[in-house]
Amino acid sequence: MEHSGIKGRGAQSAEVPQRFGLAEREIDGEWRDAMEALDGPPVKLRTHITREFPKTIVSFNNSPDIPFDRSINAYRGCEHGCVYCFARPTHAYHDLSPGLDFETKLFAKPNAAELLRATLARPKYIPKWIAMGTNTDPYQPIERDFRITRQVLEVCLDARHPVTITTKSDRVLDDLDVIEQLARRKLVAVSISVTTFDPRLSGLLEPRAAAPMKRLNALAKLVKAGVPAHCSVSPIIPAITDEFMEAIIARAGEVGVKSASWIPLRLPHEVAPLFREWLEVYYPDRAGKVMSIVRSIRAKNGVGRDNDPDFFSRMNPSGVWADLFRSRFDIACKKAGMGKTRIELDCSQFRRPELGGQMRLL
Repeated sequence: MEHSGIKGRGAQSAEVPQRFGLAEREIDGEWRDAMEALDGPPVKLRTHITREFPKTIVSFNNSPDIPFDRSINAYRGCEHGCVYCFARPTHAYHDLSPGLDFETKLFAKPNAAELLRATLARPKYIPKWIAMGTNTDPYQPIERDFRITRQVLEVCLDARHPVTITTKSDRVLDDLDVIEQLARRKLVAVSISVTTFDPRLSGLLEPRAAAPMKRLNALAKLVKAGVPAHCSVSPIIPAITDEFMEAIIARAGEVGVKSASWIPLRLPHEVAPLFREWLEVYYPDRAGKVMSIVRSIRAKNGVGRDNDPDFFSRMNPSGVWADLFRSRFDIACKKAGMGKTRIELDCSQFRRPELGGQMRLL
């Protein structure tokens, strides 16, 4: 298939946000050609990282259709570059593009562990499990150098505070020593997302995430280490990734994973045009079919939509296609001996961390 996509990146353009008044950046085609004739082709996109020092690190929410009420994101933006990522629009709040900026202009929060320790030490703080990986991946490539996620996990271990991890990276195994200790105390659960078994497709959809088989191998190692591991077949992209659903579940069951879930493709705000652009670049032959199915499962009052922002229904699509995906998923899980997610972590062990000194000896 012929295409001219941006190698190593999910978004195919900056796709500057219009919701917040940032001026659109667009280079006329003839002017671009003239520039390239003078200066050569555009320089390869580099990843730029800014250190930021927020005043708080735990975000609280009251969303009625998600199982957690607090989360930590050690980074803003995500180098994995998944074109379908529903978190892309968050970059627009900072007058940055949900397109290429989201995956090339990243923010790291080196004081995350310190802020978490201060939050947990508050006299009125009531423990309830913290979710990591809800907005950007805690194990994206820059974690290798910053190790912020590890520091946060160490604080959780010291405070005996429950935490969940969602990732698309086998880099989670770098912290297996800490995660094992948390698991022995029923303080952690890890979910790894697997979208496809096709490495080429994965490279186009999520160009800097770990290869699919690496993720499955990570699930196997987590299970072997006694860590509650979950497989998320997400997102399901109609006519693109849904064909791999049964094979992913079967393989996850073979390595001992006991639970699985799926989430349909979500296209909020700028993600919809970015994804449409990606389809036109890589799958122009089926772009119409894909979006037709997406719009049908997100329809409201008979009118198709790219996205459903409403609580509950945003996670539970409707219509014939949605029912088909749901049925296929349930049958595959039954064959693999897998159930639905049940997060059972222990909050009773919580102990307020000590401020101004070293962590306790474990």
